[in-house]
Amino acid sequence: MAERRVGASPLVEVVSADCARCPHRALLAAEGCAPGDVCLIAQSGRQIDRFLRRNPEFAEGCLADGFWERRAIAARYAPLEVLRQLPPDADEVVRRVVASRLPIDELEVYLHDADREVRMTVANRIAPERLVALLDDADYLVRMQVAKRLPHGQLRRMVHDDDREVRKEVARRLPPFALSLLAKDEDAEVRRLVAARMLPDDAAKMLVDEDWVVRLEAVQRAAVETIAGLVNDAEPDVSAVVRRRLNEFLHEGEA
Repeated sequence: MAERRVGASPLVEVVSADCARCPHRALLAAEGCAPGDVCLIAQSGRQIDRFLRRNPEFAEGCLADGFWERRAIAARYAPLEVLRQLPPDADEVVRRVVASRLPIDELEVYLHDADREVRMTVANRIAPERLVALLDDADYLVRMQVAKRLPHGQLRRMVHDDDREVRKEVARRLPPFALSLLAKDEDAEVRRLVAARMLPDDAAKMLVDEDWVVRLEAVQRAAVETIAGLVNDAEPDVSAVVRRRLNEFLHEGEA
């Protein structure tokens, strides 16, 4: 199902609402609204957003409205102290907006929300030391957010994550001295990232990897004394780098 976005125009948009029935029609004279463009009662996210942006004092009164998009847009403009008192909304889009506005120490109720976008919002905002609560989230995209922000000292807890994209993010962030934890990862793309950032002694252990790109990364990181065995590697790009590094090493010794 396509993601719903707050303020996006529906496929069939009500261009203009009935101003005669609008409880806010007095705003017309003061240019607080404009039929078909800036309107709170139209079934149009864009018109509602324009109205509440111009008249934010009406947002609080819309938080219990029957139309999910009106509630979601109202949550953008309502006073924070009002949002803090609201129970989680039945609609996930509203909850996403609320989770994006609440203070980071008040997001506990949304940590295990049924909607992954809500949990991703939380994972992107809460204090890094609280991310451990989402380490085992069922959705890999949530865990990706965790891997991007988790303190380095706790990243090793994610090296065996079921999803390779999560492990790739871990490989990008682990300190070089800890990358050996992923040296035998089952996925070549993870090992490539690892080999490209490893300390020289650890990179030397990757020279026998079955994936040629891993070996290519390793021969560029490993000490030159350890790479001679790949001078005739089956992959031309690997052997070319080995020959170049060996030649540079010999010339340095002659200088």
